[in-house]
Amino acid sequence: MSREPTRSPAIWLILPSLVFMTLLFLWPLLTGLAQAFSGADGPTTAHVQRMIEDSYFWEAMRNTALLIVVLIPLQFALAITMALLLRQNPRFAGLYFYVWVVPLAISDLAAGLIWLSIFTDRGYLNSVLELLGIAPYAWLSYENPATMFLAILLAELWRATALVFVILVAGMQGIPRDYEEAAEVLGAGYWKRLRYVILPQLRPSLQVALILRTILALETFAVAQALTARSFPLLVGETYQWYYFLQNPNVATAIALVVLLLSLTAAFGYLRLMRGAAR
Repeated sequence: MSREPTRSPAIWLILPSLVFMTLLFLWPLLTGLAQAFSGADGPTTAHVQRMIEDSYFWEAMRNTALLIVVLIPLQFALAITMALLLRQNPRFAGLYFYVWVVPLAISDLAAGLIWLSIFTDRGYLNSVLELLGIAPYAWLSYENPATMFLAILLAELWRATALVFVILVAGMQGIPRDYEEAAEVLGAGYWKRLRYVILPQLRPSLQVALILRTILALETFAVAQALTARSFPLLVGETYQWYYFLQNPNVATAIALVVLLLSLTAAFGYLRLMRGAAR
């Protein structure tokens, strides 16, 4: 008489993953919370209070929010345009793809140094202006916050758009051309096919790219550090300042927790927004 094999509870199958995720994420999070809200005399909110009272923190919040609001739409518009052009399978499409993804191979700091050589007082941009008989301009001076922001925006746009582009190209590979051809036969123009056929099927890739890129934009650091140091503060840059220069890891951890909270809020917000749009 044969016996049926006993089935193990599902928890035993996922237990290794749960342990790994706990050690990888939950333990550092608990350690960070303890560091941000504890002092020599026990639990305290003094470090958070000091963070809130620091004028650089609110300036960094404003600059980071401004960078995300301007950068993300520009990156997605550019990446979608590039992916759609590549979808038409033009001549030398493979070459275009590799040229457009070159910035992915360049580190954040290296990208910042490249753009520093362009915008610095004796950089390439001012050299071109001098050749044209135009007086050089202090693009990265603290007296010109608009051009500092422009320099960081262009550097991030050049460096990180390739990531969104690769995700969207991968997503477009899974869209059957039959749907688009059927819509064309039924009289739908290009913009209608884009709106009602391509973009709806590209929604999962857009969601992934949007979440990932927003989180990475919140963590922008090396590019801004190379171009402007603390003249144009960003949130992650402030954690660096507090930890290394001001020698206060407690306040640095408090700012890092703010970045984490904003990242989680953005991720859940995008998930709900995209889920609502899919209905």
